[in-house]
Amino acid sequence: MSDSTNSASPSSDYASISSGDQSLQRSRRSGDGNRAVVRESRHWHDVFWSAIFMIHLVCLGFVLAVLGLNRFRTSDRLNIDRYTQGFLENHKGLTEDYWPLYAVAGGIGVFISWIWSLLLGSYANEMMKVSVHILTTYLAVVSVLCFWCRQFFWGGAFAIGALLQFLYVISVIDRLPFTMLVLRKALKLVWGLPKVIIVAHAFTVVMLLWMSLWSFGAAGVVASSMGDEGRWWLLVVLSVSLFWTGAVLCNTVHVIVSGMVFHVLFQCGQEEASSLPPSTLIESLRYAVTTSFGSICYGSLFTAAIRTLRWEIRGFRSKICGNECLLCCVDFLFHLVETLVRFFNKYAYVQIAVYGKGFNRSARDAWELFQSTGVEALVAYDCSGAVLLMGTIFGGLITGSCIGIWAWIKYSDRVIMVGSTAMLMGMVLVGLGMVVVESAVTSIYICFAEDPLLIQRWDVDFFNEMSEVLHRRLQHRSARAREVLTTA
Repeated sequence: MSDSTNSASPSSDYASISSGDQSLQRSRRSGDGNRAVVRESRHWHDVFWSAIFMIHLVCLGFVLAVLGLNRFRTSDRLNIDRYTQGFLENHKGLTEDYWPLYAVAGGIGVFISWIWSLLLGSYANEMMKVSVHILTTYLAVVSVLCFWCRQFFWGGAFAIGALLQFLYVISVIDRLPFTMLVLRKALKLVWGLPKVIIVAHAFTVVMLLWMSLWSFGAAGVVASSMGDEGRWWLLVVLSVSLFWTGAVLCNTVHVIVSGMVFHVLFQCGQEEASSLPPSTLIESLRYAVTTSFGSICYGSLFTAAIRTLRWEIRGFRSKICGNECLLCCVDFLFHLVETLVRFFNKYAYVQIAVYGKGFNRSARDAWELFQSTGVEALVAYDCSGAVLLMGTIFGGLITGSCIGIWAWIKYSDRVIMVGSTAMLMGMVLVGLGMVVVESAVTSIYICFAEDPLLIQRWDVDFFNEMSEVLHRRLQHRSARAREVLTTA
């Protein structure tokens, strides 16, 4: 793996984004080490999905405004209750009763996001260990509190979550040292690019502005005279919308950061990260919100759910080797999810940032690149995405718990409704801070697969460690394949 000519795929081109030019400069390393530059114009991709996303925002914004205004200062201001006669409870709540709770939830989410980012930069190892180990305990505590409040469904849900989290950590405990190493190196890259941190904070402000409208409508739903079933259905729809919007903003940051990190790794040895021209960031930002925005909207619908499912199945699969029947069923699900991962994976965003491709082509090319070079074994071994997700969920749980306690004091019949939606707000805001690190991780793996010398020039010790772990993983897979053939 240390020899780039042996490990790079036919697409072992690596790119830099030229300043002040709308075309991408793809550089090809020839046999003598010289680089030939091939210009590729950026084209618009997945425009349909960007149109759907924008129409969804406009329509939902109107609905949120109506739902919030209907209960703002006056009960049933717009006479909407006459359309819900079958669900009326004569509830006299107002939007302003619940809106402050969501406002505080937004503030807590931003505070946790910023504090978490600062602590990650200063105490990386400690914060990563906290993310891994404290989440199980916190889920168990929340489960007990839910049972104590006679919320048996939510108590059971959090208990199952705590159990799954515990089983997952046990199944990947041996991978954590390498994961911590990768995350430390990703943090080193990110903290060397202060402009990237500023971009992430700017997108957090944008998300807060949208959440102010979203929470206005959500507060109107909580205060409405509909029964619990009607309110829950509306809140589920609003939560799906918020999740998609948050994912789009997170992945937009992902594309911007990936373009910057790839540029830094490509230029390593030629110029320092701090001396990158301002136009590099501007170009990355412009591509992310124009030609590549449709691909981001499209990928944001499916990537997170498929990735989380894959982590759980992979961790569970590694611990049931003795039960052939169960292993057969899990293998079927595993191969099904692996097929989906081929077309929906987070590494697509690096390809989008660097080469300006559509989402499906980017995901397919990234996965084929990993498989052709063997780096897929390294990617499968790494748990950095799961560790960052644990931190995101933990931040959301803290936000939801704080708001849930306040709601329990003031409106005890709305605790779960307000607390769960506040938790989602916290997760989205904390996720915006975490995605910067995840973008650096994905960029490192794409660079390592395309041309390992990019990583070697940047950090020799890290390159040697990655190469050694990759060698061990490939040997492990070969041994398992021989074992399967022998038993068959």
